[in-house]
Amino acid sequence: MTAAPANVPAAMRGHLLFPLLAACALLTACGTRTEFLHTPNSGGGTTTVQVAPKLGFPTLATKNTTRVAGADPVSDAAAVALAVYPSAAPGTHPSAVTIAPTDDWQAAIASSVLMASPIGAPVLLSGSSALPSPTADALQALSPVGSGAAGGAQVIRVGDVPRVSGRRSVSIQGGNDYALAAAIDRFASAAAGRPSPDVVIASADAPQYAMPAAGWAAESGDPILFVSSSGVPSATKQALLADQSPHIYVLGPPSVIPASVLSQLGKFGTVKRIGAVDPAANSVAFTVYRDPPCVFGQPCAHVPGSFGWALRSPGHGYVLINANRTLDAAAAAALSASGSYGPQLLVDDPASLPRSVLNYFLNFATPGFTQEGPTAAVYNHGWVIGDQSAISVSVQAEMDTLLEAVPQK
Repeated sequence: MTAAPANVPAAMRGHLLFPLLAACALLTACGTRTEFLHTPNSGGGTTTVQVAPKLGFPTLATKNTTRVAGADPVSDAAAVALAVYPSAAPGTHPSAVTIAPTDDWQAAIASSVLMASPIGAPVLLSGSSALPSPTADALQALSPVGSGAAGGAQVIRVGDVPRVSGRRSVSIQGGNDYALAAAIDRFASAAAGRPSPDVVIASADAPQYAMPAAGWAAESGDPILFVSSSGVPSATKQALLADQSPHIYVLGPPSVIPASVLSQLGKFGTVKRIGAVDPAANSVAFTVYRDPPCVFGQPCAHVPGSFGWALRSPGHGYVLINANRTLDAAAAAALSASGSYGPQLLVDDPASLPRSVLNYFLNFATPGFTQEGPTAAVYNHGWVIGDQSAISVSVQAEMDTLLEAVPQK
């Protein structure tokens, strides 16, 4: 068992130890395992020798990447929340925590916006009957202090999730997926004291194309609303009216959200599309996008008043997610709003980095350094979400190499 540092007063050791142990368990690979080597000796018996413990490298971390190795999104969400809010010292607890439903991916992804200022609530996940152990353990460790922007709530319950005893909570409800996303938008607008000038529209029918919106919502505070391939539901229309002629950004290609739906959206604000032919390429398109567009020959970066990550240079964070684990987008969203602040990039095969993501790293992410040496360079950091069934160690190793600072010729 890990011990608290010797210089920590005894009264504080229990307070510090539980969150650290909880985070270690949720990351699943952060501990070490001691093995014993049994070898024959000259007397005919065996000699037992304790050998060095096995560390979590490269499965847990490499020099440029860190893995949240949950077997499922519930575990990933708990581990991410504790990574962002270690909750092991004063000032490291979140104000509030969002509990989103595992059986409603639209609501979970839309809940990511509650991570943005002024609430700052990471997403935990739960079914309807009882909090799963990773969620309950993380909530106990996080001990949210209460968000003034959320009326003092420590827990924000979204949709059909259990009540949490002993915590001040508030509930966000809606009659269907579209209405629940709209209710989250209203809650976030009330907390911020104004509606967002920008809104992301995602497909309620194609989760892989909607996933990258989660990280952006957590970082920017721009809400996520949903449409179907056949039109704009009434709840989404009402939300757009309440947002007062926002800039509307449609995430996904015409095969997912047809041009006819964009025409309908045009009645509620200016509409622009961001999309590419497959989920991985779609996530890359969102990563490099900026409105107003970047000017050729000038640095491209997100600036106040613009929309989009606009990441076309090295020195950033990136969050790698399996496109077939939809809820991992919500689970990992807090990483896009803290630390190295990075967009969510998708893989569709655990054993292979998609060509579009590979080309993005090669074209924009690999930092270089000159004769001044590597200490003068900018650096990247990659988060890898899920265990090896989600993203293999070989893909993590490839990402590590692509993010490494290299000498410029």
